[in-house]
Amino acid sequence: MLEKLAEIEKKYERLEESLSDPAIMADIDKYTATMKEYKALEDVVLKYREYKAAEKAFHEAEELLSETDDADMKLLASEEYDLNKEAMEKATEELKVLLLPKDPNDDKNVIIEIRQGAGGEEAALFASVLYRMYSMYAEAKGFKCELINVNETELGGFKEVSFMVEGKGAYSRFKFESGVHRVQRVPETESQGRIHTSTATVAVLPEAEDVEFELNMDELEITRHRSAGAGGQHVNKTESAIRIIHIPTGIVVDCQDERSQLKNKDKALKVMKSRLYDLEQRKKAESLASERQSQIGTGDRSERIRTYNYPQGRVTDHRIGMTLYSLESFLNGRIDEMVDALITADRAERLKAGEE
Repeated sequence: MLEKLAEIEKKYERLEESLSDPAIMADIDKYTATMKEYKALEDVVLKYREYKAAEKAFHEAEELLSETDDADMKLLASEEYDLNKEAMEKATEELKVLLLPKDPNDDKNVIIEIRQGAGGEEAALFASVLYRMYSMYAEAKGFKCELINVNETELGGFKEVSFMVEGKGAYSRFKFESGVHRVQRVPETESQGRIHTSTATVAVLPEAEDVEFELNMDELEITRHRSAGAGGQHVNKTESAIRIIHIPTGIVVDCQDERSQLKNKDKALKVMKSRLYDLEQRKKAESLASERQSQIGTGDRSERIRTYNYPQGRVTDHRIGMTLYSLESFLNGRIDEMVDALITADRAERLKAGEE
C-alpha cells in the first residue's frame, strides 16, 4: 500500500506543476481536466503526508528511547512513541478507505422514481410521504429538486412520481434508497383502528451525461397527450404532456409537469437517457434481469429494505439492522444518520472483500 501511495504522491506533484504550465493554463479544457484529476488525489495525498509525519516522529521517539538513560527524556519519548504509533494506525485505516475504488457516479445528479406498491390508496399516500421526505432532505443538503412527472390520486397520493436532484454528490447520498419501502400505520380511512401494511418502490438513477451515453433518436417513439391527474387548471386542457417509448426495450417515460411541450420533451429525454444508461451499466456488472429486480422490486410486502412503523415511531433498515426511534424527524428529511450508516457499511464490506 505504501508503494502505491508514494506513486500517487508523485503523480499529484506532477499535476501540481502542470497547473502552473502556461500551455495548460491557456487551454481551458486541459486545465479543467488536470484540476479535476489533481483534486481527486488531494485527500489521499494529504492523509499520506500525515502518515509520513507521524511515522518520522515515531522512529525518532523509538531511537531516543534506545539511546537515552535520562528518566524524564524516556518518559517524553515514550509518550511521543505511543502518540505517533496511534496516529499511524489511524491514518492507515483512513487511507484504506480513501484508496477504495470510487463509484464514478457518486458526484452526479440523480433521478428518483417512486411508485405505489401493494396497499392501494394507502400505498399511494405513502409514496407522496417519501417524495416529501426526499425533497426536504435534498433541500437540507443544498441540492436542487425538479419535478419531472407525477400521477396523483384523488386523495393526494402518488401512483408514481419522478424528480431530479441536482448537486455535486447527489447520487452518493441517495443511491442506497433503491428498493421497497414498507409502511405500517392506521390509515385515515380505517374506522376500526387497524394497522395496515403498504409499500412503495424507489429507483435511483444517476443522470447520464452526453459524453457517456448517446441516445439514438431513431429508436424512440415520441407522442403528445393531455396531462392526466386529479385536477388543476392546466390538467387535460392542452396536449403539452410528452410520452417517449424506447422501441428496443419498451421503456416508457412520461413527462407532464411543465406547461411547455418543449420543456416536457427535454425532461423526458433526460430521464430516458438515464434509464438506458443505468441498464447499460448494470449489464456490465451482472445479469440485467436480476439486478433490475433487486433495485425496482415488485412492491410486494415481503420484499423490503426498510420499514416505517408509525405506532412505534420507528424506522428500521433491514440491510444493516439499524433502527431509529425518530420517525417524525426522519420523515421530515433528517435521514443523514441512516445514510451515513449505509455508506459506512458499504465501505466495510468493500474493505473486507479487498482483504479477502
